[in-house]
Amino acid sequence: MIESSRLRIARIAPMACPFSFLMLMTMTVLAPTPVNAGPCSAEIDSLQAAVDARIDTTAGVGRTGRESTAATAHRQPTPGSIARAEENLGEGVSYEQVLAALTQARAADQAGDATSCERALGVARSAMER
Repeated sequence: MIESSRLRIARIAPMACPFSFLMLMTMTVLAPTPVNAGPCSAEIDSLQAAVDARIDTTAGVGRTGRESTAATAHRQPTPGSIARAEENLGEGVSYEQVLAALTQARAADQAGDATSCERALGVARSAMER
C-alpha cells in the first residue's frame, strides 16, 4: 500500500510542475504595472488638498443652508458642490475659478504638458489668494 501511494505521487508531481509554471506566468502577466505620474501630479495633489481644507473650513464656520434633494439621495458632496453652496449663502470666497484651473492642470498633466500645467497651477494659486 505504501509503495503504491509513492508511485501515484511520483506520477502526479511532474504534471503539477507545468501547471504551476502556467499559473505563475498568468499571474505575472495580469499583475498591475506601475503608471508614471505626470510632470506636476504632486503639486496638483498638494494644491487640491489645500483647496479642500479651505472649503471645509469655510463650510464649517458659516450658517447652514437648506438640504438639497441630491443630499437626501445619499450622494457624497464634492468640493465643487460645497463651494457652490457657500456661494449661494453669500459666504466664503469663490472657488469656481480655482477648481476650474485645477481641472485644466490635471488635463495638461495627463497630456504631459508641464508648461500648461504650471500655468494652470499659477492661476489656481493666484485665485486662492484673492
